[in-house]
Amino acid sequence: MAAAVEHYTLDRPSFDKPVKILIVVAPYYKDIADQMIAGAKAEIEACGAIHELVEVPGALEVPTAIGIAERMSNFDGYVALGCVIRGETTHYETVCNDSSRGITLLGLQGLCIGNGILTVETMDQAQARADVDGQNKGGGAAAAALHLIALGRKWGGARKGVGFVPHSDDYKVAGGPRTPDTA
Repeated sequence: MAAAVEHYTLDRPSFDKPVKILIVVAPYYKDIADQMIAGAKAEIEACGAIHELVEVPGALEVPTAIGIAERMSNFDGYVALGCVIRGETTHYETVCNDSSRGITLLGLQGLCIGNGILTVETMDQAQARADVDGQNKGGGAAAAALHLIALGRKWGGARKGVGFVPHSDDYKVAGGPRTPDTA
């Protein structure tokens, strides 16, 4: 049983400049999400960082929201939270695999993301992992994001322009000329 195994945990990173984290949560299972949010916020605040929270409809939308925030805002890192519980169809595999893949691809582009999207078989498993006094996977995801930010700063500081960045503040409609009516 995983609960009986002792795990090594890295010391909290320290920062000489402010850190701003976006927590993106899919609150489909609201009580689970609320516990994970509490764990993430506590870990972020323990490092002296600040956070914002946004909700999205489901786990599949978490990577998209993080990608949008990276292009259009100024966060140092991200915490992805949600819970997917196996049901009677293959939808579980799609949601688990695609949300994880999306987060991984963003991470490989240089974003500092802690993945706290639970993928479990039962509600009891979800509750054990979400509990702040239990496995605290929300806090663990926040710690992962903070460690990645610290690592990035150690190796050269913040850089923008990783991945897709729009040319300017306006967007060109495919095939159309740039005019004041451009979307």
